[in-house]
Order: sequence, then structure tokens, then C-alpha cells
Amino acid sequence: MTLAEATRQGASGAEAAAALSQGLSVNVRMGELETVEHTRDRGLIITVYFEQRTGSASTSDYSPTSVKDTVQAACRIAEYTEADSCNGLADPDRLATDFPNLDLFHPWNPSVDDACDMALECEQTAMDHDRRIENSEGASVSSHEGHEVYATTSGFWGESRQTRHGLSCSVIGRDDSGMQRDYWFSSSRQAAQLDKPDIVGLEAARRTVRRLDARKIDTCQVPVLFEAPVASSLISHFVGAISGGALYRKASFLLDQVGQQIFPDFVQIYEQPLLKCAMGSAAYDSEGVTTSANNVITDGVLQRYLLGSYSARRLGLETTGNAGGIHNLTAASGDQDLTDLISGLEKGLLVTELIGFGVNMVTGDYSRGAAGFWIENGQIQYPVDEVTIAGNLKEIFSGLCAIGKDVDTRHNIRCGSILIDGLTVAGN
Repeated sequence: MTLAEATRQGASGAEAAAALSQGLSVNVRMGELETVEHTRDRGLIITVYFEQRTGSASTSDYSPTSVKDTVQAACRIAEYTEADSCNGLADPDRLATDFPNLDLFHPWNPSVDDACDMALECEQTAMDHDRRIENSEGASVSSHEGHEVYATTSGFWGESRQTRHGLSCSVIGRDDSGMQRDYWFSSSRQAAQLDKPDIVGLEAARRTVRRLDARKIDTCQVPVLFEAPVASSLISHFVGAISGGALYRKASFLLDQVGQQIFPDFVQIYEQPLLKCAMGSAAYDSEGVTTSANNVITDGVLQRYLLGSYSARRLGLETTGNAGGIHNLTAASGDQDLTDLISGLEKGLLVTELIGFGVNMVTGDYSRGAAGFWIENGQIQYPVDEVTIAGNLKEIFSGLCAIGKDVDTRHNIRCGSILIDGLTVAGN
């Protein structure tokens, strides 16, 4: 109905995306129920094309009258936009025709009481772990599911259902040196694959207690080991630099770098969009273009950019099926875990938390606050905070020494701990 109405109103092309989501989130703090949030949202976005002009409008009302009015609003907006030869639907030859079952939909629907009990157990386990754990920022249990439909006048129709469940806990510890906080969480498409509440609570407490009695260190240049949960941020900066929007705006430090050595030759980075039950899996991107396993970095060399149809046209290239983002981008791991990487350092810094957003994507300059642990003779010596890590992302990428096998699969970027040789750590 929506696309037919757009055609009736004179559009040369149109796309529509409808979504329905619902969920439950239960939060507890200090042994008491704090909040219960039920969500149920829906929305329809229609984009119309009048040759090279485009307009978009949205509504949460699915009634025929509202849909018609929304299409009309999009058409009116298109009248006032400038023509852009790069506008338009994705190439029909690139649209997905095969829709494998990626095992993304596993409804849970816990009762409020059950979710509350899980969160309370999680928090209490953390509070009982050590007498120095004296306060809590709370524990939460969440369950969400979504249903999305995307269609175009070029004949594409795609439908997806997916779920995401989570359990998290954050606590505060205190000793004579002051207070520290840390957290842990578990996330999965399937509730049965979540870590048990006591496991999440125990890890949150362990991570908090180990940060107590943190010290400052003198400014130095040493190897820096990024723990897996924060190491993915380095790959995220890489993703931003090779994404179409930054490239056609010439706002990337990796402009014109396809075919160039970015990482050492042992580094392999690739997409796995068809992994079953994974967080970033999808059979097609947000334009309906089919996704497939492909290499982004091979032997350290950049193979391609990450493009949707619009950015590809702006760059004179073809879409890579990345409209809307990446799909299970994976950095191939070595045979060492975090303990092995630590034991191999004579001196260095293990980073477990990054603070701030001091990254210049145009120049690659990198400066972020950090906390973690000082390493000497292959062993953790003491916790460290209030330091700043500085460098340039090009040099950071080329100075990558190892990727651990302790892969964090809770996100769309999947990688283990990352060791960088020789970064400036600013302290006292």
C-alpha cells in the first residue's frame, strides 16, 4: 500500500521500512526493585525519489489515512531538495534473493518477578564477594525483540525478526585510597546463553576490587595491551575511517588507502554476516543489498571500503552491502590469551577502561583517558588510573603486535585483546 501510494503520487521510486519492537527492562539497586520498564514501539519510514530528488517522512500510525499523508509529506519534501545524481535505490542486480535462517529470534518473555529475582541475585553476589564492595549502581535484566520489514519499488521485500537479551551489574568498592567502580554484562540472542546471574555479579565485583589502591605513573612510552572489551574500540575507529560517509567527505585518515598496508602482515579482518545467532548477522543490508563473507584486511592490506549505494556512487565505486554498518566484523586471533600476552611483557600497561572521545578521524590523532594495570616482568603489579594514551591511529595500527584468542563476541565487532608496541602514556 505504501509503495503503491508513492507511485500514485508520481514518485519514480520509493522504499519503506516498518518496524515493531517490544521489550522489558528491570533494574534493582541495593536489594530493592528500582524500575520496571515495558516498551512497545512501532514506526514507518517512507523515502521517495523523483529522479534525483528525494524526501523522507515517518509515522507511528499505520492507518490508511496516516500512511497516505506520510507519503504525501515525503513527496512534498522532495520538491524542495536539490537534485543529486547519487540518489536512488540500490542496484536491483545487487538485491538479496536468498534469505537463510540466521537463528536470530528467540523470545524469552520473563515475568517481572523472575527478572527481578535474577537481577537481585546478580547484585547480591557482587555485594557479598568482598567487604570492600560497599555500594551498587544496580543490576538489570532486559529482553527485547524486534520485527522489521523493508520493501522497495524495485521489487525487494525483506523481513527479519531478532531478539536481544541482557544481564548486567555495576558496583562500587572503597578502601583507604578511595573509591572505584566497574561492571560486567552478558548479552545474547538466546536467554539460555546468558551467563548465570552469580557469574555476572562475581565478575563485576572482581573487576571492581582489583582496581582499588590505584596509582599514578610517570609519563613513558611502553607497549600497551588493550583488554578485549575495550580493544574493539580500536577496530571501531578503523571501521569509521573506511566507511563511505567519511571518505566522500574527505574526512578520513585512510583516504585512498585501498591496496595499502595498514596493519602488519599477520592481521586478517573480515566480515561474517551469516553467522548463526550472532549479534551482527543479516542476510541483507539496510538497502536490501545481499551480504556475504568477505575480507576487509588481508595480510595487513586494505582490500575494500565499507559502502552503501549512495556513498559508493559518490566515490565512483560499487556498494559493498554495508549500508547501515558492518556485520560481525572479525579480527582473526592468534594462539595467545590475555594471560599469555601479559606474561610476554617486560614492562607495559594493560588497559581495561577508556575514557573520553579524543580521536580525530581526519588526521588519525588519538588521545584518550585510560585506567588499567601496570605490568612488569610478565606480571600485573598494581592498578593504574588517571593516565592518557596518545598516538596516531596509523602508527597504532602498524604497531599492532598481537591479537589474543580471548575474543569478545558480545558485539558486532569480534576481537580479542590487542597489543600495541610503543604508545605514549601520559601520567605524572
